[in-house]
Amino acid sequence: MGTGAKNRTRDCDWFAFHLVLLLLLLLGKQALAQIRYSIPEEVKEGTVVGNVAKDLGLDITSLIDRRFRVVSGSKDAIFEVNQNNGALYVHRHIDREELCQGSGACLMELKILVENPLEIHYVIVEITDVNDHSPSFPEREQTFEIGEQTLPGKRFQLHTARDPDAGINSIHTYTLTSNEHFEVNIRQGDAGKIPFLVLKKSLDREHKDRHTLLVTAVDGGKPPRSGTLNVSIIVLDINDNRPIFSQELYQISIKENVPLGTSIFRMNATDPDEGTNGEVEYSLGKTLRRKVYDIFELDKLTGEIRIKGIVDYEENDIYELDVEASDKGQPPSAGECRVIIKVIDVNDNPPEIEVTSLSNTVPEDSKPGTVVSLVSVTDKDSTINGKIISHISNGVPFELKPSYKENTYSVVTKGFLDREEVSHYEITIKATDCGEPPLSTFKSFNIQISDVNDNSPHFEQNPLQFYLSENNVAGASIFSVSATDKDVNDNAAISYHIVREGNQNDIMSFLNINSENGHITALKSFDFETLKTFQFQVVATDSGTPSLSNNVTVNVFILDQNDNAPVILYPVSSNGSAEGVEEIPRNVNAGHLVTKVRAYDADIGYNGWLLFSLQEVTDHSLFGLDRYTGQIRTLRSFTETDEAEHKLVILVKDNGNVSLSATATVIVKVVEPKEAFAATDVKSATKVDEEDNVTFYLMITLGSVSVLFLISIIVLIAMQCSKTTDYTSKYLQETNYDGTLCHSIQYRSGDKRYMLVGPRMSIGSTIVPGSHANTLVLPDRRRGSGEVRI
Repeated sequence: MGTGAKNRTRDCDWFAFHLVLLLLLLLGKQALAQIRYSIPEEVKEGTVVGNVAKDLGLDITSLIDRRFRVVSGSKDAIFEVNQNNGALYVHRHIDREELCQGSGACLMELKILVENPLEIHYVIVEITDVNDHSPSFPEREQTFEIGEQTLPGKRFQLHTARDPDAGINSIHTYTLTSNEHFEVNIRQGDAGKIPFLVLKKSLDREHKDRHTLLVTAVDGGKPPRSGTLNVSIIVLDINDNRPIFSQELYQISIKENVPLGTSIFRMNATDPDEGTNGEVEYSLGKTLRRKVYDIFELDKLTGEIRIKGIVDYEENDIYELDVEASDKGQPPSAGECRVIIKVIDVNDNPPEIEVTSLSNTVPEDSKPGTVVSLVSVTDKDSTINGKIISHISNGVPFELKPSYKENTYSVVTKGFLDREEVSHYEITIKATDCGEPPLSTFKSFNIQISDVNDNSPHFEQNPLQFYLSENNVAGASIFSVSATDKDVNDNAAISYHIVREGNQNDIMSFLNINSENGHITALKSFDFETLKTFQFQVVATDSGTPSLSNNVTVNVFILDQNDNAPVILYPVSSNGSAEGVEEIPRNVNAGHLVTKVRAYDADIGYNGWLLFSLQEVTDHSLFGLDRYTGQIRTLRSFTETDEAEHKLVILVKDNGNVSLSATATVIVKVVEPKEAFAATDVKSATKVDEEDNVTFYLMITLGSVSVLFLISIIVLIAMQCSKTTDYTSKYLQETNYDGTLCHSIQYRSGDKRYMLVGPRMSIGSTIVPGSHANTLVLPDRRRGSGEVRI
């Protein structure tokens, strides 16, 4: 880039420096300070530039925790910081001539970053020059052909020496070996000091046709360094006219990236001489920068300037070409002019995006405005082609927040994050310049959302219903509960425990739960006849900090098993055995009720539904037993040949899967009618007095019961009429129903309902609409909903 552009850059740097100082009080956490150091080039690696942490007022002991570091766009940074003492030191070899070209100040801007809280400090390091280069000429020798008629004062341009050092260490002067014909004259140009060989005394070819001189270029360093050029002067005969250009200075403009071989300008010089003395040849000056010869070429015959190499505005925006036109006379005469070529910028460089990630993980509870990354955008083009518009292109809850410095942004959250919905984001930044056509660059990076314990364990169903058969094995697992947690890792690790408070604490003492998998074991065996249902609560707690929990209510219903044998209520003898004696007259007819065996079973449903059968009888033709009611009746009239005493053994068994039974023995004695009536009169005489006293109370009791029964029937009819479906008629009608009223009514407290169990039904069977089973399930009116569950 040219000197003017570099001066503008230095002016912008100083303006930015003062602007930072002005904005320090406003920007707070993002940019706090800017300091400046100076260090010479070529110092050893590890040399301390200054203690940045001390100068910025940072706590030395917190530098490591706050990730105190230099943020550099290049992989091999020149400067680094020591996190132990806060010193800024040289990380690799410094060559000022490699970093900065020209004689201006060589300034490097460093970004010092600390976190928690986020702070950016800009540090300016000036690289001062050291006299580590000697002047050098592009060629070791230079030859001039000078006519003897040349008048004193004629100047001949010498090769210009180059010294990469700057300032006082650059070329200071040129010297010439002592002689009587020539001296050195120095002219100050844009590229530095240009030496000229000046003829101070006319030449005499006949006296001496060749002169050898030594030109020395000396820099201003201490000690000074120098370089030499051997100059040979060949004295020629006369050629009194030189080529003349139409202008001494030409200015043209070209666009960068001009195709190779393009002709951009044609030189024209005239020489009034004739013959070979008037034939003109063109050549570029010998003192131009080597880069010029790589980019431009000059046709020596036509004077046409063509593009030889790539023209890049960002590398250099102006070129100065010295063109010489010489004739073919002996000696030749030459004329000079200068061509200034200005390069016009073309939008040929897309923006460049540099992302400095503070961390690739962001907690999901981060507040809006949390800084995630730092972004800086640059464009090598200038003016409108270098103006950049940046934004985040994809729909993510992040946005770019501009910094005080142009094209510097912070990536911040613009909304609340939820890891359970989105666990990571790919952020794509788009930077577009304002050139024509505009060029764009995309930069993507990933952000992981870390989990925070913000979800409590969840049970899919609450409350839970479990059915447990009685007589369970103590110590065995009876059922399990399970909860889920949307969080991950420790925040989703769930442990379980039983709430052991409340009225059923005695029941809870017999329950144990595995804290890891929720398996519940019973430490005792439950008995349906003593406990039909119980309730407890299980709490699920995650392992987050702080931990979250949720509870579920568990309703346990004990299912009946056939573990109780029938108990004979009648007949029972005085010694407790199931034996009885019945006397009947011999003249009774068929169908006479002899007695009724009564029995009880503590189980319910089919396990408590009893059937009666004759296991042993002396004469099968005399007596019959109703299998459902236990009534013993005569099948025919007695004859004279029938025995007077008959033994009946009645078997009473339930309808469990494995039925249990009991037996009762009834001795039937057949007596003559007179004896039977006498026995009856004796019994009646002993009871007549008691019956007279009880009759009155019995009538009152029967009347009260009748009134209550009628009221109940009316209420039941009214409730059933309010239903759209007659459940009773629907589920009790069966074509094979035998007419018996032997049904067992069971109240299921867990389901809040009554169950009417009849013949040919198995325990646990379910009635579905449209079936012909003999179970009617009526709702518990205490629930208040009136819903009938079938």
